[in-house]
Order: sequence, then C-alpha cells, then structure tokens
Amino acid sequence: MARAFNFSAGPAALPTPVLEQAQADLVDYQGQGMSIMEMSHRGKTYDAVHQSAIANLRRLLNIGDDYDVLFLQGGASCQFAMVPMNLRAPGQVVDYIHTGAWSAKAIKEARIGGPVNVIWDGKDGNYNRVPKPGEYQETPGAAYLHICSNETIGGVVVPEFPASAAPLVADMSSEILSRVIDVNQFGLIYAGAQKNLGPSGLALVIIRRDLLERVPDSVNIFFRYKTHAAESSLYNTPNTWAIYLLKLVTDWLMNLGGVPAMEKINRAKAAKLYATLDASEFWRVHPVPENRSIMNVSWRLPSEELEARFVKEADAAGLKALKGHRSVGGIRASIYNACPPEAVDALVDFMKDFEKRNG
Repeated sequence: MARAFNFSAGPAALPTPVLEQAQADLVDYQGQGMSIMEMSHRGKTYDAVHQSAIANLRRLLNIGDDYDVLFLQGGASCQFAMVPMNLRAPGQVVDYIHTGAWSAKAIKEARIGGPVNVIWDGKDGNYNRVPKPGEYQETPGAAYLHICSNETIGGVVVPEFPASAAPLVADMSSEILSRVIDVNQFGLIYAGAQKNLGPSGLALVIIRRDLLERVPDSVNIFFRYKTHAAESSLYNTPNTWAIYLLKLVTDWLMNLGGVPAMEKINRAKAAKLYATLDASEFWRVHPVPENRSIMNVSWRLPSEELEARFVKEADAAGLKALKGHRSVGGIRASIYNACPPEAVDALVDFMKDFEKRNG
C-alpha cells in the first residue's frame, strides 16, 4: 500500500520505521506471547521500555539530573491547568506572553485559579510575530513566565528564548525535538506527544526539581507533579502503548543523529517551502519572516474558493491534511520530524503546478 504524505497538525505523521516496528511487535512483544499493551505497567518487560523512553529523552535533550521527566495524561491542555496549580502560591500573579490560540487557552485556564498578567499581546498584528527584547515588562514577584514556543495554528515561533527573573515555562507541543534547545533555560517544559513524540493521549513534562516543592497542599494528589515524579510516572496506570511508541520514535531520532541532525533536515525542508511561497504574490505567508515556524507553515491564497480547490486537489494527489485550522482558514502544512523531505518536494511541485493553472 502506498502511503500518503501526511501534513496533519496532530495527530500527526509517525516515522514509517516506527510504525513497521510497532506492527511487528503488536501481537507478540519480544517473544512474550502478548502485546506490550496487555502487559502490567509494574512488570519488568514494560519497565525496561518505560525507563528507556526516559533515558532517550534525557540524552536527546541533554536533560540534567536536576530535572524530572514525566509522562502524564490529558495532553498539553491538562498542563494549561496543572502548571498554575503547581507553581503558583495562592494569590500570586503569573506572567503570560500571548502569541496566539494556544497561548489564549493557557491564559484562560490560569485565570481560573488566580491573577494573570498578560505582559505582551500580539493581537494588533493578528498574532503574526512574537515580542522582541524590551517590548514587555515582567511583573516583580511573578511565579513564572509562560510562553508558547511555537503556535501550531498561526505558524509563529520564538526563535530565541527570553531570559526571565521568574522560572520560564514553555509549551513546546509543536516543536519539541525539532531544534536544539538549552533545557537549563527553563523551569518547566511541556508538550503534547501527538506531533513529534508519538501518538495522542500522552504529555511530556520536564520540570526542574526545586519547583516540585511549590505545589500547595490544596492541590489534589493526582494533579501534583511531585506525586508523579516520586513514582517515575507510574503512580497510576500510564498510557503504556503511547510511551512504547515514544521510545521507538526517540530510538529513530537517535539513529538519525539526534536533534542537531534533525534540525538541519527540518530547516532545509522549511526553507524550500518558504522559498516557494515567497517567490510569488499568489501565496501570502502569515508570520513575519523572523518568526516563521519550521514546523507549521501557514499561508493564504487569493480567495477562499481557491483555498478549497487547493485542498481538494492536493488531497487527491496524496497530499493530506493541508486545510488550515477551522478558526483561521487558509492552508497549513505541518512538516514535523516524521514528515520526510520528499513530502515537501511533492508539495512544492504541486504548488507550482497549481499556481500555473490558477494564478
């Protein structure tokens, strides 16, 4: 069966070798006579997978011993609530930078439990950029500063992370493992798995250990990071299948040469696509050039009718899930780690032909 080129924003493409390995292991994992999905999360066989997944992430991101790596449920959306629940004292203010739709959701959740100061808002530019140094002022005594490092919908990325007085918290759902970062710049990083880590139903949290002590006693036990850190994310039955697939994805990435090698591939893919978009006024890219994501490329055509035709014809050509998010329309190509260079090549060829016929 020929596989389509999948540009979905999430659940997104998985590497073909990972899918093939999972297929081979599905019924009988390592001669155990059962699937990894059927095994106890307390058993030695699954524990080896679990610990390997954590070790892979530590190696790929150069995570030090002063950070815990957690596998949690509820996706990044649950983290919108858990971050303020765990890191903010009662009545303490938290700072947020508002760069788009996912920042807005995080801000909404944080406001339920206490005061939020939105220290920069990109509304005037329709969220087509991120702030430059000096464009905002942190709140003295804030519990943390929250950013969304890559807005999936608008295709806007934070190219360099700000130095902050308070611990820096980042939603990296759409770009984790896509470029080299310094984890030591952050107090906490979280990411939904369904873009660059594995399937949906899992969230990764990387938290500096001193922050585990902040959680107020009023927070329910299950919603405390400290609870899950103490049990190596095995306080309850985790999503074992998703963690197994994350282990395979991180194995695949290490075999490619790790994050530096992956970043080189990603930047080449994005550069080719943006060069095509910039070559003609037929295409209108949403973000300003210095804040363009290498993961989510968002653009418009001259009319919604042409956009609908583009999506329909692309789908028929095996280029799937190019319709923009329902809240903004347009076109969006999510070219995550598992999206191969040949997918971008095929998309570029299709775009050039479409413009010739419709421009």
